[in-house]
Amino acid sequence: MSELQRTPLRVFHEQHGARLVDFAGWDMPVQYRSILEEHKAVRTAAGMFDVSHMGEVDVRGPQAAEFLDHLVTNDVSILYPGRVLYSPMCYDHGGVVDDLLVYMRAPEDYFLCINAGNIEKDLTWIHQQAVAYDVSVSDRSDDYALLAIQGPHATAIVQTLTGEKLDAIKYYHFGEGAVAGVHCLISRTGYTGEDGFELYHAKSDAPALAEALLHAGEPEGLVLAGLGARDSLRLEAGYPLYGHEITADISPLSAGLGWTVKLKKESDFVGKAALVAEKAEGSKQKIVFFKTGDRRIVRPGAEVMTPDGAVVGTVVSGTLSPILNEAIGSALITASMADDSLVVDIRGTKINLHLVKPPFVELKKLLE
Repeated sequence: MSELQRTPLRVFHEQHGARLVDFAGWDMPVQYRSILEEHKAVRTAAGMFDVSHMGEVDVRGPQAAEFLDHLVTNDVSILYPGRVLYSPMCYDHGGVVDDLLVYMRAPEDYFLCINAGNIEKDLTWIHQQAVAYDVSVSDRSDDYALLAIQGPHATAIVQTLTGEKLDAIKYYHFGEGAVAGVHCLISRTGYTGEDGFELYHAKSDAPALAEALLHAGEPEGLVLAGLGARDSLRLEAGYPLYGHEITADISPLSAGLGWTVKLKKESDFVGKAALVAEKAEGSKQKIVFFKTGDRRIVRPGAEVMTPDGAVVGTVVSGTLSPILNEAIGSALITASMADDSLVVDIRGTKINLHLVKPPFVELKKLLE
């Protein structure tokens, strides 16, 4: 077996009592205290996540904008320096290669953040698509560390360490400046449903920045949070995770991400023909979100059935909501069954799935 990759905060995690697990080939903290405590802290105060395993890519050149508009389903033309765009990147058949963030630094200078488990695959795909364009594509993943501070107190915490006016950075925008003396790209996107910032910075600066943020955040209730809380928070918010709600076999339309698919944008894009056809004909499969009224977690892979036992889908994500104190999740089902009664079998007991439109909990409206 190949050795697990480590972020620059591996020693930091050990020092602070993290339980480490293999995540997409990385040695990552799944929790420090309990997932329940970490989750609730992010909803009520703040949590700090090491997400340095994420991939970063520079796309530069005279045709950078045209290329990216061809590469992703969303409309890159709406970007301006300092703006961030979320978008799937699709195969010709409409399935998803990955979902990513596109940062515009300048008219010919863009920065992508991609999922850790997809870095190699994504880069191969991006390079293949770039052949016909006057652009350069550079993998910068080894150059960056990334910390995310999430929660209602996140802004106050980070503001104590920077002279940048964080309130001037709107949701899905970014700036650059020093935080605790470390030069950072300061992004305001997030993956928890709470407000907060992502700090991209040089790997060598990661331990000092992490300690400074932790010290500054203690009076505000900041806790270290791991992948466990990150997953339960994103699921409560109804955000997709690659490999679960979106895959090479699940299109953005089937996943409920139609708002990211701009079929009317001027440029053609990879997967457009397939997605136009899917929209016209209707998706045959659909991602739905559910809660159960029961604390027993519904695990990914569980069959979704009608009450008489006909299998109509599969659970793709499942956890216990620390806020609702009941099991929540998502499933890929036959689209025509979305209005029917659905159940899962947990060790011989049939549990009803109550379909809901996420988010599962009330979240502060993050203004554009």
